[in-house]
Amino acid sequence: MLFKNIDQLKKKQKSFLQLKTINSIEDVDALSELLRYHEHKYYIDNDPQISDYEYDQLYKLLEEAETRNPLWTKSDSPTQRVSSDLTNSLQSVEHLSPMLSLDNTYNLEDLIEFDNRIRKICAIPEGNNVEYLVEPKFDGGSLSVVYENNQLVRAATRGDGIKGEEMTLNARTIRSLPLSADFNSLGIYKTELRGEALIRKNVFEEVNKSRETDGLPLLANPRNAATGVLRVKDPNETASRKLDIFIFQWGYAADKNGNNKIPEYKTQSNCTKTLGELGFKVAKLENKVCKNIQEVHKFITTWAEKRDSYPFELDGMVVKLNDLALQEICGYTSHHPRWAVAYKFQAKQASSTLLHVEFQVGKVGSITPVAKIEPVQLAGVTVSSISLHNEDFIRTKDIWLGDTVLVERAGDVIPYIVKSFPEQRKKSAKPIEFPKNCPSCNTSLLREEDNAAWICPNSQCPAQQVQKLIHHVSKDAMDIDGLGSSLIERFYDLGIIKDMSDIYRLDYTKIAQLEGMGEKSADKLRLSIEKAKANPIHRFLHGLCIHHLGKKISKLIAENLDYVPNLQNWTIENYTNIKDVGPVVGQNIIDFFADKSNLKMIQTMESLGVNLHQKTEDKPKQLTMDAIFSGKTILFTGTLSKMGRKEAEQLAEKNGAKVLSAVSGALNILVVGEDAGSKLSKATKLGTVEILKEDEFLEKVGKNDLL
Repeated sequence: MLFKNIDQLKKKQKSFLQLKTINSIEDVDALSELLRYHEHKYYIDNDPQISDYEYDQLYKLLEEAETRNPLWTKSDSPTQRVSSDLTNSLQSVEHLSPMLSLDNTYNLEDLIEFDNRIRKICAIPEGNNVEYLVEPKFDGGSLSVVYENNQLVRAATRGDGIKGEEMTLNARTIRSLPLSADFNSLGIYKTELRGEALIRKNVFEEVNKSRETDGLPLLANPRNAATGVLRVKDPNETASRKLDIFIFQWGYAADKNGNNKIPEYKTQSNCTKTLGELGFKVAKLENKVCKNIQEVHKFITTWAEKRDSYPFELDGMVVKLNDLALQEICGYTSHHPRWAVAYKFQAKQASSTLLHVEFQVGKVGSITPVAKIEPVQLAGVTVSSISLHNEDFIRTKDIWLGDTVLVERAGDVIPYIVKSFPEQRKKSAKPIEFPKNCPSCNTSLLREEDNAAWICPNSQCPAQQVQKLIHHVSKDAMDIDGLGSSLIERFYDLGIIKDMSDIYRLDYTKIAQLEGMGEKSADKLRLSIEKAKANPIHRFLHGLCIHHLGKKISKLIAENLDYVPNLQNWTIENYTNIKDVGPVVGQNIIDFFADKSNLKMIQTMESLGVNLHQKTEDKPKQLTMDAIFSGKTILFTGTLSKMGRKEAEQLAEKNGAKVLSAVSGALNILVVGEDAGSKLSKATKLGTVEILKEDEFLEKVGKNDLL
């Protein structure tokens, strides 16, 4: 067995993470072995058992203990070498210069401390600016590539920093890596470059879909998808992943006599620029030369906010001293260069324990299992509840009660369970039992063929009724401000609201007397409901909670409807004759209006003042070929100062434009506000997109009679 007593060490892991100091050599030995285990799982097996942040905390704990007690430091300590990804399957080759790791920072205070160390080592007077190059920290697999006499002759993994695994044939399949480059024109005969091989997010999704179809286990993240395929023996398999490589560092460059040529370029940014000019893929638009550490932090903060829209995974930014002569003065430790540091974004992944599962009933009866986990911090938010989607999701990922699970916040918003760790499963763990009866009304659940969800067929199920009421008052439907989910649940439990019509005949005097309400709150609620009564009918239709009847279809139907109750006379052809309205949603609407109790509820709402007639907002848009943006596609980016984004998009649509959600070859116009980011860069690079400032956009639509 490669690692002895690992089960006992895992039990100590939690206590290690809680410790602020270690005071015995026994704990140092245990922590060293634990770190070696996690390094092996991460780099060799591509199967991480803990998050990067948790590993960093364990590493720093060991590092601090050894600094205080040098005699505790052993030659095989994880702090005395760069993490290794060597295996016995590929030939080991020596790098021309060591490939070291980077020290990590997580906040502005850490950056300032890094800046102070640079100033002290280089004797830079206080008040003088220190220039840094900031570039993305790609989350992929590190490679070194060697060119000799302009030809690519070798590629290797980082390995232990001194030696790596050769994978030249696999690297040659990466289309963004030139097979030759004109280094001779620069007087360079032999050179070694550092880069990161990675996979685009959309390609990663395609890979996982294909693996799911083939019955293969899903890859945990894009990094695993890239690093795993780099080390396969068949280059064709590597080629199938469509890897990219960004070159970020010149490690070695010499003429035929062995003279170092790198210092001639003076700055890190000049090195990057030169490599780009030679045809290598470098972070041209994604990096920035910053004049001081405060500007560095501001630039990093900007990237932290937009990293999810970037096509590749980023786990931070790298800060490098720009002056090469100052880099030489700073030098290196055995682990990392003193002139560079990685600023890690807040964790998007962490491990936790699945405590129990709740089964929730949706507005159309779908049963959704929700995992309750031991709370973890992800991207600055405490996560304790995660949707498990359906029974198939649970079975496919082999998730049991009591399991250790890897949790991720997709887009830093939606929590998601990436995988469980069956190898860590305790004897007390139990399979998750999906209920046979509705947890709200005890009705037997049904699962139709080709449907992943179990359904409660009882339309009068109390849980369904509450969820329908919550949807009816939501922002996308009737938009009743002040009547949120907690108040709906409270009113339902008190019997104040039983169906949608009750919302429009509330006893505000009684509500004002409820604990936590009062006359002011009751009056505010009354005004919100009165305002909602006048909504256009597309909002009303969406608020009825008819299965598959979303915002878009509601608007399309409303454009062809004068009076809502007339839908009781519509046939399936009336629906399918409307572009983009299908027979399934059409039949659902027919079934809804065939129910007399639903018709009675709608009639009651109309008698209480709710609008059921078509308004101007619901009428089809009569656009002419003269519309200023007729036939054009448009996208907005940055902060608009004179209107909200939604208002701007509606204005563009009224003038004939189709609003897109991302920059692509189909985009005609990009309207930019303040702090426009990557979308502006991408649109500019395309060269076919018309760029308009906000005022220019308003000037164009201001000339149009449609406004």
